[in-house]
Amino acid sequence: MDSNSLAMPMSDPNAWATAMNNLGMAPMSMTGQPIMSDFDPSLGMMTGIAPMNPMMPGLGIVPPPVSQDMPIVKEIIHCKSCTLFPPNPNLPPPATRERPPGCKTVFVGGLPENATEQLIVEVFEQCGSIIAIRKSKKNFCHIRFTEEHTVDKALFLSGYRVRLGSSTDKKDTGRLHVDFAQARDDLYEWECRQRMLAREERHRRRIEEDRLRPPSPPPIVHFSEHECSQLGEKLKDDSKFAEAVRVLLTWVDRGEVNRRNANNFYSMIQSSNSHIRRLMNEKAAHEKEMEEAKEKFKNALAGILVQFEQIVSVFHAASKQKAWDHFSKAQRKNLDMWRKQAEEIRNIHNEELMGIRREEEMEMSDDDMEDALDSKDSDDSGPLAQVEALKEENDSLRCQLDAYRNEVELLKQEQGKAQPQRSEEDTTRQQQLSFLQQALQGMQKVRTHSQRRVQQKIIFECSVFEAATAVVSCSQEKESLPEKGPPSPVKSEREALLVGIISTFLHVHPFGASIEYICSYLQRLDTKISTTEVETLLGRLPCTFKQELTGVGASLEKRWKFCGFEGIKTA
Repeated sequence: MDSNSLAMPMSDPNAWATAMNNLGMAPMSMTGQPIMSDFDPSLGMMTGIAPMNPMMPGLGIVPPPVSQDMPIVKEIIHCKSCTLFPPNPNLPPPATRERPPGCKTVFVGGLPENATEQLIVEVFEQCGSIIAIRKSKKNFCHIRFTEEHTVDKALFLSGYRVRLGSSTDKKDTGRLHVDFAQARDDLYEWECRQRMLAREERHRRRIEEDRLRPPSPPPIVHFSEHECSQLGEKLKDDSKFAEAVRVLLTWVDRGEVNRRNANNFYSMIQSSNSHIRRLMNEKAAHEKEMEEAKEKFKNALAGILVQFEQIVSVFHAASKQKAWDHFSKAQRKNLDMWRKQAEEIRNIHNEELMGIRREEEMEMSDDDMEDALDSKDSDDSGPLAQVEALKEENDSLRCQLDAYRNEVELLKQEQGKAQPQRSEEDTTRQQQLSFLQQALQGMQKVRTHSQRRVQQKIIFECSVFEAATAVVSCSQEKESLPEKGPPSPVKSEREALLVGIISTFLHVHPFGASIEYICSYLQRLDTKISTTEVETLLGRLPCTFKQELTGVGASLEKRWKFCGFEGIKTA
């Protein structure tokens, strides 16, 4: 191909100069020479824009990236040895493959047959710096750029029709197709860059972890006779004991003890043991300081509360009519507001002081509970299953004691309303009250027995027992019977205990229970209890327990029911 055709000037330099003049730029050729010597920037159509140098970086043949909302307008590009004509704007954009990672290489197809490597450099060097060009004999080539973003500029030329000079020969024309190319060099560089970033991230993470990691303990010296003698001296020093005992612990864990140095280790352990008394004294001193501080705080709070009371008393005195009438309306409003604020603050401090006193009482009760637990016999610790059963029984007894107390209150009210008469009914009522007293006494003993096992108090049950005793004594004083009551059918403390347990058990079973069911419950507490003994005891108390037949036919069954309260109400 003739070299003159490659050096052909632009077909219409005046149109090029006019376009650059309209943009406010000095018209210049591709070689950088001015086209118009008498250029005046003020004559441009876009006034107010400073003149721009078309050869400055970023102003090449490829326009900068345009927003997706604006249509891209491709124009004719004039080069030194060729001309690039834009594709039809109505045609769809050329298809491209998926971009490989770190792509710096493009595939350029559709080159003219007479295209040379110099022509390719002339066209694509405007996009960015080129590293290498691999041209094929079949009108295509691969171009590798220095930067990745230059590939996007090269893709802008896809679809352009190339014409060498002004020739119309088929071998001098071609339609460019630019696409991403996957090169091993690009992939290798990308992987190296990713590995470098990963190393930097790991390094930053390691530095951050080292910064946040707690400091390592100081190293432990190795055992030797010299170090052993020095450690023995440090163990005797109160200020160095904490560090020395850690070294001693490490040596013992490492197995440094043998027959030859056993005496040395024994003396060091003995020295460590001698610090126990010192530590206990320090602990007692700190506790004493804490108690003194608490007492001082409580006294100061009490003094403050007294002053608050005095201030509130002043406000109350001022609110009386003999002083209140002499104040104005605004003064009365302020006095009332100040009084409310003082009362609120006084109540808050009073609650705080009461909370401190409650905490002290709870601590004292906890100490008493610990003393009681320490004084227990060793045989009081029963099996875990028995303890759980006693807990459930204790809760049931608490509910039943509440019910008994309510019944006793009702009985007391009835006795206060109606005057009793000396008759056979009075004797029956006295007998019922004695049975109730025995039942409550038995329940009290059950409560005491379960308390020793489950560590609970008996204040509630004692109050109920005292109430029942007071009711019985009151009724006896009112009735003042000269004759003695009938002998009690309960002959021993063990039978009274059984009566209390059975009364509670049957009270929570309103439809009654069979003698086998009752005995199975009692045998959980005492395996020596027999069915005959229980049935005999129930038969001796007809006013407290009664036996009924329930069921029909083959399901006929004898059941015992608790009727102590029914007899009292009837009487």
